[in-house]
Amino acid sequence: MIPKSHPRYESLVLRDKIVKAQKEGYLADSAMIAHGRGEAFDYLLGEKTTFPAKRAMYAAVATILLSENPVISVNGNTTALAIDEVIQFAKTVNAKIEINLFYRTDERVKKITELYKKHGYSQILGTKDDDIKYLKSIKNERASASKTGIYSADTVLVPLEDGDRAEILSKTGKKTITIDLNPLSRTSQTSNISIVDNVVRAFPFMTEIAKDLKTQDKQLLINMVNDFDNKENLKESLKLFKNN
Repeated sequence: MIPKSHPRYESLVLRDKIVKAQKEGYLADSAMIAHGRGEAFDYLLGEKTTFPAKRAMYAAVATILLSENPVISVNGNTTALAIDEVIQFAKTVNAKIEINLFYRTDERVKKITELYKKHGYSQILGTKDDDIKYLKSIKNERASASKTGIYSADTVLVPLEDGDRAEILSKTGKKTITIDLNPLSRTSQTSNISIVDNVVRAFPFMTEIAKDLKTQDKQLLINMVNDFDNKENLKESLKLFKNN
């Protein structure tokens, strides 16, 4: 039991979720290292959602609402940390959810599929029974993509670091949105919209944004996307690390 009075309570709770996910077999061992890296960046950021992150989220939600086939790509880390929040956001913006793993095994895919079904989401893509295509230029298991999901998507939301795929997806003409606490990562640098924030804060905040933007005029959403400059926004995010 982690006492709520502990100054690092929230961080320790997330760490415990990652440990449990690894023990349950749907999180790769190396994913624990990735979480630790993200935790360090979040600590430097002050463990709060910044103004540049909020600006990026508004542009991201607007982009998704304007898309014809938006897809949220999920891995073990995202599932362990924010499965309910991902599902809620997907339902709010009418986006699909697809499993995509670097260390892909049938067992891990099956366990993640079952988790989403247990949490009330049965339409998960990227399963063993799905019609899987393969993205050219990606030389690992993340090349797999559902025919009706990432393969044909016009917008893909990729939570957490995924540099090789984020870069290639962008080059294929898809709009890529990432949630990555490292503003210097290849993921952040090659995406169209980079949200420098923790997924556990980002998804609930984006859900609330979506509820508002769904009621707004389409032209407002278009202007919001066109006015967003990812490179400048990342520069602002990086400055906040230096100032904390």
